[in-house]
Amino acid sequence: MSLNIHIDPGSKTPIYKQLLAQFENAIHSGRLSPGDMLSSMNELSARTGISKETVKKAYGILAEKGLIVPKQGKGFYVADADSDAKLLVLVLFDKISVYKQTLFNSLADTLGDKAELTILTHNQSVELLEYYLDNCLDRFDYYVITPHFPLDEASQARVTRLLSRIPNRKLVMLDRLLPGYPGNYGAVYQDFENDVYYGLTQGLDRFRQSSQLKVITLPTSLYGESIRKGIERFCSEHGIPVEYLTQTPPHIGKGDTFLILNSQLDSGLASLARQIKAQNLTIGKDVRIISYNEFDLYEVVLSGLTTISADFRQMGRLAGEMILDKKPAKIHCDFQMTRRSTF
Repeated sequence: MSLNIHIDPGSKTPIYKQLLAQFENAIHSGRLSPGDMLSSMNELSARTGISKETVKKAYGILAEKGLIVPKQGKGFYVADADSDAKLLVLVLFDKISVYKQTLFNSLADTLGDKAELTILTHNQSVELLEYYLDNCLDRFDYYVITPHFPLDEASQARVTRLLSRIPNRKLVMLDRLLPGYPGNYGAVYQDFENDVYYGLTQGLDRFRQSSQLKVITLPTSLYGESIRKGIERFCSEHGIPVEYLTQTPPHIGKGDTFLILNSQLDSGLASLARQIKAQNLTIGKDVRIISYNEFDLYEVVLSGLTTISADFRQMGRLAGEMILDKKPAKIHCDFQMTRRSTF
């Protein structure tokens, strides 16, 4: 339904508040009824001479108040007072891994039947992020994004510009806090350098019995440098020799402890376990193994695989609670060692 809008450019009341007042009055008086479709932002902007950004701001506040609801691909409609319209949430992960699946499941469980989730992956591509925002902006109530992109200055600046297109009230960053990003948005994040340091300190008693820490990682790891700083700080403070490898070494020494940063049940973990067995060594006694990032199946792998990991269930739950409560906050996710038989 088209509503006659009257704007006083000379008024001290901001234009978006003038818009809000007229829409709220029309809804409460019954001139706009539940289910009525509002003019599109482009149409209202062209008809009144108001900028699209101003219309977008007013519609966003009306939606936050529950007076109107967006319908994906259709537009905005006056909400039914008894309506159980679901929130539309776009989840934009860098990739789908066993850890991201745990995170997503926790988010979905927390939101329950109050939200409809759409999940896409950007594969750490800034170009894909831009493509998705070009096609999805203004179509969702919330945007839950893992901002894992190349760490060079140009890429990070571009990501910052792209994310700034999302209203802060609709943005939730997960797994990483984009350095210096301003505003009252939501975030549940890891601190890679300090977290790995803290996680390793929880096993200090066992490290004192080790001859050396050997870290198996991939040179392409996005946060490898930050994690390495945390590892080296831990080892330096406690006098533990450390060596970095990209594959299983041909010989494994008794007393070695291995930290696998990119295991995810891949061939690296299997190769290490086979090599230990071939040398007639016992995992958890002669040689110890820790994996980075927790996953349910690790409870039974190698009779219980020790991990240091962010709490991905907590991460998803906290993000879901922010969305439901409409109370954005920036929360450092718990990070801990889960000790099992391999360490």
